Order: sequence, then C-alpha cells, then structure tokens
Amino acid sequence: MTTTMTAPSGLSGRAGIRDTRLALPVYTLTIFLSAFLLFGVQPMFTKMVMPTLGGTPAVWSVAMVFFQTVLLAGYAYAHGLTRWLDPRAAALVHLALMVVVLIAGLPIAFGDDWGTPPEHGQALWLIGVFTVSVGLPFFAVSANGPLLQAWFARTGHPHADDPYFLYGASNIGSLLALLSYPLVIEQTLPLAGQSSLWSAGFGALLVSIAAAALFLRPETAPAAAQQAAAASAESAAPVSLKDRLGWIGLSLVPSALLVATTTHITNEVAAVPLMWVAPLALYLVTFSVAFREGGERLHRVLLRAQPVLLAAIIASLPFIRSVPFYALLALNLVFFTVSVILCHRELYARRPGVAHLTQFYFFMSLGGVIGGALASLAAPLLFEGLLEFPLLVVAVLLCRADVRGWLGKANPLWVAAGLAVALVPFLLADRGVLNQDSFPGQAVITVFIVAVVLTIFSHARPARLLTAAITAMAVAVMVATPAQMAMRTRSFFAVHSIFQTPNGQGRFLQHGNVLHGAERVADAAGSPLTGRPEPASYFHFGGAYHQAIEQARQVRGGKLGKVAVVGLGMGSLACHAQPGETWNFFEIDPEVVRIARDRQVFRSFSECTPGARTIVGDGRLTLADEPGGYDLIMLDAFSSSSPPVHLMTKEAVAMYASKLAPGGMLIFNISNRNMKLSHVVAASARDAGLATWHRNDDPKTTGDFMETLKAPVEVAVVARRPADVGNIAEDPAWTKTRVPADFRTWTDDFSNILDPLRRKLGW
Repeated sequence: MTTTMTAPSGLSGRAGIRDTRLALPVYTLTIFLSAFLLFGVQPMFTKMVMPTLGGTPAVWSVAMVFFQTVLLAGYAYAHGLTRWLDPRAAALVHLALMVVVLIAGLPIAFGDDWGTPPEHGQALWLIGVFTVSVGLPFFAVSANGPLLQAWFARTGHPHADDPYFLYGASNIGSLLALLSYPLVIEQTLPLAGQSSLWSAGFGALLVSIAAAALFLRPETAPAAAQQAAAASAESAAPVSLKDRLGWIGLSLVPSALLVATTTHITNEVAAVPLMWVAPLALYLVTFSVAFREGGERLHRVLLRAQPVLLAAIIASLPFIRSVPFYALLALNLVFFTVSVILCHRELYARRPGVAHLTQFYFFMSLGGVIGGALASLAAPLLFEGLLEFPLLVVAVLLCRADVRGWLGKANPLWVAAGLAVALVPFLLADRGVLNQDSFPGQAVITVFIVAVVLTIFSHARPARLLTAAITAMAVAVMVATPAQMAMRTRSFFAVHSIFQTPNGQGRFLQHGNVLHGAERVADAAGSPLTGRPEPASYFHFGGAYHQAIEQARQVRGGKLGKVAVVGLGMGSLACHAQPGETWNFFEIDPEVVRIARDRQVFRSFSECTPGARTIVGDGRLTLADEPGGYDLIMLDAFSSSSPPVHLMTKEAVAMYASKLAPGGMLIFNISNRNMKLSHVVAASARDAGLATWHRNDDPKTTGDFMETLKAPVEVAVVARRPADVGNIAEDPAWTKTRVPADFRTWTDDFSNILDPLRRKLGW
C-alpha cells in the first residue's frame, strides 16, 4: 500500500520521503544499528575498566546492572516523549539530544583521573565511573528501541498497528554486536580504535534516525491513518496494576538468572568478553524466539524439556568438581536458554495494545533492573556463598503459566508462608549449619533421588513439579556444602571459604573450586602446632614453586633482597621468606588481607613475615607505582580459577621486567584445569626480550591433599638470561617454553581466550 504524506515541518521542509513502503526498511535498519551500538559499547567499556579492579567477574555483573538501569531511564524517556509530545516535536528533542552526545559525550574513554578504587564500596565507585564515562551516550541510544517502534506506529505503514515485530530486528542487532565483539572487533582493533568506530556508528545512527523521522505523519492525518488510530485505540485495553506487576515479574526472574549464570561461568573460566557475551547473547536470542506470533508447538516442547534439564542441573551440583566443565557449561546454557524463552513467551502473551507499547517496555525494563540488582548487588550482602544461582534455577518455574495458575488459586498468605519456609534450608546450608553430614546418608540419597525423578516426570503436574524441584535443590545445596567448612565470607571480588581437613590437622582457603593456600594447624594427636608454619599447598617444599624460589635465591648468593608477591591468599607463600629479606605483598581484596592476618584462622603470614608490607589494590597497577629493584617478583593472583588476563599481557610482563634488579626473576603460577597458559606467558615474555621455562608437577607426587596438604602446581619462570634461573635452565623437569608459530601475543587490547582453551584439549 502506498500512502502520500506531508513531511513533518521543521524536519524536511517541502521535500521528504513520501512512500511508506520505504518506512519498514529504514526503521528496521535504524533499530538494528541502534541495538548494535547499544550492546557493542557494553563489553568495550567494561574491558577498559576491568584491569582497575583486578579482572574480577563482579565488574561485569555491576556493569549489567548499570546498563539495565540506564536502559530503564531510556525507556522512561521514550515513554515520556511519546505520551506528552507530538511525534514531530519528540523527534526534534531526540535528535537534539543525539547532537549533544555527538559533540560533548564522544569518544568514550576511561580516564586516568579516576585514580585507585576504594577498599570498600567498589560497586558504587564502579557505577560512578560508568555514569560519567558512558552514561549519556548509552542513555541516548537506549531510548531508540521503544521510541522507533512507537514512531513506526504513526507512519501509516500496513503493519503499523502492531510494531512489536521490530523487536526482532533490535535483538538481531544486539546479538551480532555481542558475537562480533570478542570474535572480530576485539581481535582487530585496539580499544581506542573501537571507541572511534563506535563514535562513527553513533554519527550514522543520528542520520538514520533523522531519516526515520521523515515518515512520521502530521497531526492532520488522512482518513486511513485516522481509522488505524481508532483501531489501535480500541485494542488499547486499560492496563491494571496486576498487568504491570506481571510484566515486572516475568522479566525480573530471567534477568536475575542471567547475572547468576554469567557469574558462575566467569568464575569457572575467566572474566573476559567471550565469557560475558555467551549468556547475554542467548538471552537476546530468547526475545527473538519469544516475541513473534506462532511457536505454540515449540512452547509445548520446551515446557516438557525444562524439568528434565532442571533435574540434570540439580543432580550435578553435589558432583560439580568432578563433572567436566564443558559439560556443565553446555547444560547450564541450554537450561538457561529454554527457561528464559518460556519466561519471555509468557511476557509476550501479555503484551498490551500499541497505545501502551512504551509503558510495556518500561515495566519490562524495570523488572530487568530489579532482577539484575538483586543478583549482583543484593545477593553478595545477603548470602555467604553463591546461593542466588540455585535459587534462581528453581525460581524460573514461577514463570510457567501452569505453576502460576496453581499458585493463583491458593491463599496468597499460604503461598508466601510456604515459600518462606522452603527458603530456610537454603539459608542454613549457605551458612554451613546444614551440610552433607547433617542427616543419615541413605535417607538423604533416597529423598534426593525421588525428588529428582519426580521433577523429571512432573511437567504436567505444577504442584508436584514445584515441590519436587525445591526439595531436590535444597538437598543438593546441602550435600554440596562440605561438613568441614569452618567459615565463609563474601566480598566484591570473591567468595572465600575456609575448610578443615577431615583429620583436623589442616586448614585451607578456597575460592570456588580453586585452592588459595593451606596450613597445617595440628599434629597427629590433635594438639595445636606452634612455631613457624611450613609452606603447604602449591608452595610445599620440593615442589616447583620451592625450586624456583631457591634458584632465585642461589643466583643472588643465597639471599634475596626485595621480593614482590602479587596475590596474598592465606599467606602460605610467605613462609619461604628468610631473615633479612624484604617481602612486599600486593592484594586487591581487603577481605583476603583480613583473613591472612587473623591468627585465629591462619598463622603463616603473621609469623613468617611479621613486618611485611601489604599494598591493597590491583597488583599490576600498584606494582607499577613501586620504585623497582626487585630480585624476585611472583605472580600468584587468581580470579577464581584463572589469573586475570591483564596480568599476563605483553605490556604487563614488560612492566614487571622494568621492576626487576639485574639478574632478577619472575615466577608465574599458571595452574589451570581449563586452559594452557604457558604459551600466553612465554609470548608476552618473548616480546619483552625475556625467556621462559615451565614445570608441571605430577599430581601423583603430592598424594592426597587432605592428608599431605600438598597440591600440584604448574609454574613458569621468566628471566633475561638462562644464568638468571640457576640450574632450572638445565633441569629436565623444566621445559624451555616455545611459542607456537600460530599463537598471537596477548596485549592490553587483544586476548584470545579460545586459544588456551583448545590447546588444553589438545586441539
């Protein structure tokens, strides 16, 4: 259908685009470009900020909350423009905002004037950084989704009465941005180049929005447009409080699960864009699948599949340390995708008429903000462990229409009381009160198996499904809580758990599945040990770490001068220090410093290096401010299972080398069950004019950790000359690390996390 229309005054004069057939491709392209920029800036700026906070996954969690909050503000702005202004006036206001951003808000950059993050309140500091640095550009772009859909409804196009289908173009643009960033943009452009490209894209978006505005009908619309408006008004049923609460709830749960799933994944591998975007990309795909007509058959299939996947996740929790990570990753992402599609299908089914379109998107965004804030900001304050993940895995069942229908028939007070009672065992397990030894083993196993089986076969029985799933998950969380856990504490950076060995002789610190040091605290008779503790875990006598330290000491004539340790842990490494040596420790997490200094928990740090200096902050940034002259620098900083990427780049190793005294040595702990990191360190060292040797201890030589308190370790030593590493250069236990010809050195602007992952698998 072709409709002649007068171009909006003030936008195009007498000239303009008059054929509404062109409106659809112009609006589709504009929405696509806007979404691409919206989700392209998120990993880009987060990567700029990440090194300042030690590469912790919490940075991305806070970033998602920030972006969701600004998205909500953008949706509120779009709603206000469409409700209180004529479309042509709204277009002029929005274009003026875009021009202001283009002139004053670009290019996007993270300046050095922000200084060092505070020891406490890192999340609020981070939100301030995001607000000042990227808040206005993101706000301007975030409004375009609902705003352009509302404008399209006023173009007179044949499909103008139901513009929700344009949401698909938006999510395709978002998805392509997320996928292209780690796979293409991050690998081809430095951060400054990425920012410039984004600025150019913003300029193109400004032109595209101006073109889209040309299709807006004037207030004196022809008869066809008036009829369309009347039809739209008839379809705009009143929106109730129940409708709004439903929109909030159906978007809150999947948004919170997104944050919890991302935290789980990045804690297991590494906090890098590729691991950030996988759940978020799938989250966007769910909108494209859910926000369309049809799909009833797929919906029925997913309703049947969800309980099976849920049961598999529940069953894997007690054995999470023995299940291959890739299997867990696949299982969690498939369950996440299926569950979020079901939530968003319910959300789409409850969409209002076009007259309430911007209000619908506002409350949907509000639910996303609340969900993200609960998972990333509130959960660390409420829970000692990562309890939000199992809770949300079960909570997605509340998005199912059959479950909500069953709950809706019950007395609300009884429902609230029942859910509160069901929460109690989770909270008790989170604090270690209920654990794997709390009940007779056979009884627990029986209840667990029955509940898991009932979960699988209850897709058509909502009451039984919810009851069985909650029961099975509560048992799984309890069984996954070791009986030997003495204490657990959570900071912005990590969840730190302190365990006793079963024989009561040892104590160790753990973050996730990763050991961060151990100490023998009692003898075989159970009497507390006194005197200087002996190094344990990775740092035990006879291990790779011990040999590397001793060779550095021998090269210096039997005594080290200044020593820097990046990553404190519980302080076991300190017990390699000798009298007369100056050891400085660099640790980003104040909670770790507190644990290491608490003599009631660990004595190693306090007794082996009583006068040691501790510098709180990111190790790379704080070490860069040191005067240098170190005989030995040890990099033992981990963000859960991986050293932060920015500690292994070419620029980082070059900085470490500049802090070494002549003949000095670097030692890297590169232990990782998912990645082969020796090539990463060796390539960065090579580009800095250094050589690398590495040794991987045989686990058979350390024995059972719970008995020996010894753990195998993979270590890389880096120095300028073979003579600087002593007999390591000739020791067959150590290998001179050769960088593969196809390996590209990691830099501050480039890192390819897939490479060490595939090399670990032998691909």
